[in-house]
Amino acid sequence: MRIGLFLGDSQSDPNVIDTLREQIVQAEQDGFTSVWLPHILDIDALTALAAAARGVPRIEFGTSVVPIYPRHPAALAQQALTVNAALGGRLVLGIGVSHKVTVEGMYGYRFDRPGRQMDEYLSVLLPLTRGEPVHFNGETVAANLSLTTPGTGFPVLLAALAPRMLKIAGERADGTVLWMTGPKTVAEHIAPTITAAAEAAGRPAPRIVCELPVCVTDDPAAVRARVDVVFERYGKLPSYRAVLDREGAKTPGDVAIIGDEATVTAKLDELAKAGVTDFAALEFATGDDRPRTRALLKSFM
Repeated sequence: MRIGLFLGDSQSDPNVIDTLREQIVQAEQDGFTSVWLPHILDIDALTALAAAARGVPRIEFGTSVVPIYPRHPAALAQQALTVNAALGGRLVLGIGVSHKVTVEGMYGYRFDRPGRQMDEYLSVLLPLTRGEPVHFNGETVAANLSLTTPGTGFPVLLAALAPRMLKIAGERADGTVLWMTGPKTVAEHIAPTITAAAEAAGRPAPRIVCELPVCVTDDPAAVRARVDVVFERYGKLPSYRAVLDREGAKTPGDVAIIGDEATVTAKLDELAKAGVTDFAALEFATGDDRPRTRALLKSFM
């Protein structure tokens, strides 16, 4: 299992690009294989990576995740191709359908057929990212064009939790990127479903990228309580509530990886055994817990 970092704590920083670059450079120096950037209502993840990570020579850069609804797939393909070229061919494009409350309440799109929307979206996006022309007329999206943008050939991952989205991810994409998903759910639901879909489609084994808050600490109860406050909304969104229920978790804090070195190591090992190929840690630590957490994660390199 490869270990990366989920950089989600600097987006309100007015010097966010400089801060991100410092974090990315340090992550590479520490030996992490990847960094992942969220895309919610703060900075644009792709633009930020192109600005902050250019010239960093080895590490992989992922988005987690860019929502598809406000963007035509050709526009997203052109942007992602450009960013991949800027990053030396090391982009991983994570995309997702987001949530009904966001898509309908904020953007004004209908969210009644997200599976159909994603399937047709990929029919335009994927060929364009490979440098191929597209002639497609679906129910939710249409395109008749080709791009000459450099930067072709990067993985595309879907934020997939429900069976249909996991099937699409296995059949058509390069894997899935998860949030708030524990080892029991990965082992019993995520990994079997997406792997079976990939095998049936004759595709390579999919990547399963799991992202969770991590803290090495001697006061796990206090840290878990902070996780529950900061990430409370994820316990209410239907897609995340479903995977928390599968895990037997009442709150987000129940799936966060929190405890002393031995406890955190055991939990990471459990994720690897469940089928996670890439783990991206959101370092949810303050004070003396911060260097302890980083040191423990570095020990997995």
